[in-house]
Amino acid sequence: MTEETSESPSRLLNPEPPSEAIVSAWLGKQAYSYWQRLGQWIDEHYPDVFNPEWLYGGKKHGWSLRYKKSKSFCTFVPEKNRFLLVIVFGKSEREKVDALQPNLSKPTQSAYDAAPTYTDGKWLLLEINSLSILKDVELLLSAKRKPKSVRSVF
Repeated sequence: MTEETSESPSRLLNPEPPSEAIVSAWLGKQAYSYWQRLGQWIDEHYPDVFNPEWLYGGKKHGWSLRYKKSKSFCTFVPEKNRFLLVIVFGKSEREKVDALQPNLSKPTQSAYDAAPTYTDGKWLLLEINSLSILKDVELLLSAKRKPKSVRSVF
């Protein structure tokens, strides 16, 4: 299914973008269910906004699925039996996140506080492994870009 190296045995390193079947098998049942739920939430709350694009980061980073319009919204990172999500927050977005931080779970608050800040923004990496983290991501993505629709699928 995929080639693994000592550089990144947990990342998808296929020569071609992975199919849904490969992603499903790679993530495992639980992580893939979160992958699907978040993708569905984005599609429902941001209809016709994003066209997800597979990016290959080389043998070190493997494949990731980026949601982007004029700037990056979020990036899904499939790891072996884990679903990681990257969100980069610019300065004005960080002000919104700071205001909603009391509404986030403690693990998400800790991850956000520990996330490195670079010139292009604060890079938050979250492992999506529970419904509470999914709810946090819903809040964080809504702060990053206002949804067109407010119906929750969680």
